[in-house]
Amino acid sequence: MAENARDHRDGQGRSEYHGVPANALPLTASEDRQWATLAHFGGILGCVPSLLIYLIFRDRGPFTAQESKEALNFSLPPTIAAVLANILVFIPYVGNIFAVIATLIWVALTCFSVAAGIHVNKGQPHRYQYNLRWIK
Repeated sequence: MAENARDHRDGQGRSEYHGVPANALPLTASEDRQWATLAHFGGILGCVPSLLIYLIFRDRGPFTAQESKEALNFSLPPTIAAVLANILVFIPYVGNIFAVIATLIWVALTCFSVAAGIHVNKGQPHRYQYNLRWIK
């Protein structure tokens, strides 16, 4: 069977099955606002949604790039704190305190993220009052 296998190469030495680089089109104004809004609403789940939106769409829409970076900078520290609090839940006697702390972090992150998402959905940029802005 190995002798029947052929090397499928084009004239430039690439495999004919080699992928073509994707040239993503810029986002329309509506899509730009939609992804920026979703980046803020994603704060309900922590920093992962805003990170993914930032990495995927930052070059395709300026509003999405700006707002997903803002949402990521805001949601990253509380997400880290909540993960640590959830790990510390397993400590005997004081674990319940960390469970309450983790819940309060999630509730606060959810409230701020939803408020920012509503603001951004109107097409207006949003700046969190308390934000570390680690990612420039």
